Order: sequence, then structure tokens, then C-alpha cells
Amino acid sequence: MRGQRLFVRPIDPADHDAVRAFLGYVPSCGLLGKLVGNLVAVLAMEITDEGLRIDDLVVARDLRRKRIGRFMLDEAGAVAAKLDRDQLIVERGDAGEFLLRVGFYPEGERFVRRVR
Repeated sequence: MRGQRLFVRPIDPADHDAVRAFLGYVPSCGLLGKLVGNLVAVLAMEITDEGLRIDDLVVARDLRRKRIGRFMLDEAGAVAAKLDRDQLIVERGDAGEFLLRVGFYPEGERFVRRVR
């Protein structure tokens, strides 16, 4: 992967079959990550009044621990900033250790990361 660039963009209707095969469902709003033309990551999100809520983040199993998830979250932060939302929100799940490593902090029953 070194030297290759991850291309991240919003999911559009033409991507629905590939996203469904990768994730198991098609989120109403989200980002996808492609590496050398192959789908390698999907981030499902929802825009709320208090911030951008991340519902799911899946990275291809053979490409985990290569900073793809971190990059996808950074891109979600950029989207949140453009939409005048000041935080990323993740409800408690089994990814707490990863979320703490990438700048989230626990806030009650969820993890939050400021984007500005």
C-alpha cells in the first residue's frame, strides 16, 4: 500500500451494488474508500443537529492496520466541518480502543471527537 493513494468520495447510486456486497447493506449517507480502483472501506454516517454520527466503518480485512480507518475518519471530519458540525459521534461499540487512538474521547454512552 505504500505509495498508493486512498481515494475517498460520497457513495452514489452507481455504487450501491458494490457497497451492498462489501458492507451487507447500503447506508442512506456515507463515504467509500478506493485503493487502485478497488473498494477497500465504507463509512456509514448520518448528519444530525449535534454533529456527524458515524454508524459503521468497515475496512477490508487484509488492509486493516494500514491507517485507512483513520483516514476515513479524517475525511468524515472534513465533511462535518463543511456542514458546520463541530463533532463526530460514535455510539458505544466494540471499537473503543481504536476510537481512543484516533482522537475520540468517551462522553457518557458514546465517543466524541471535535473537528474544529
